[in-house]
Amino acid sequence: MHGPLRGGAMPKGDSFGIARGEAMTVFVSTFVNRIDRKGRVSVPATFRAALRNANFEGIVAFPALGQPAFEGCGMDFMERLSASVDELDMFSPRRDELTAIVFADAHQLAFDGEGRVSLPDAVIEHCGIQTEVAFVGRGKSFQIWEPATFRSHAAEVRRRALSEGATLPVRPVAPGGKAP
Repeated sequence: MHGPLRGGAMPKGDSFGIARGEAMTVFVSTFVNRIDRKGRVSVPATFRAALRNANFEGIVAFPALGQPAFEGCGMDFMERLSASVDELDMFSPRRDELTAIVFADAHQLAFDGEGRVSLPDAVIEHCGIQTEVAFVGRGKSFQIWEPATFRSHAAEVRRRALSEGATLPVRPVAPGGKAP
């Protein structure tokens, strides 16, 4: 097993990554990449591959709620979030809160020819990023962290999950091999 949850070390580079099914992309693993002096960082190749054939060649990033991280996803996931918000009453306080949290502070970060994105100052400051960026798979999305901060967070999450006896029910597979 690799990643920060066992032994504290995180892999560098693009050797692990995504699983792609017919219905969705799943971002897995943790990658740490250096930021160059122009503020660019290489998005893991497997994450880039997962985002191909999207309406936007890049990632969308918005501040994570209550964490020094940014949520990252493709435009298709942002469209799904937008559709979810559209289910709320037009002028409801909940809709106003969610659109302010998710859409108002979101950044579209286009890939350059080498698969890098330029991190805006807002991302760097919110995450406390210095010289490296951790890309952390979270299933249908991923997060962007300062690596040492993520290691501490992951250790605390693991400790809390173990002490609380956390479990994760697995959805049954419907006929034809797809989850409902």
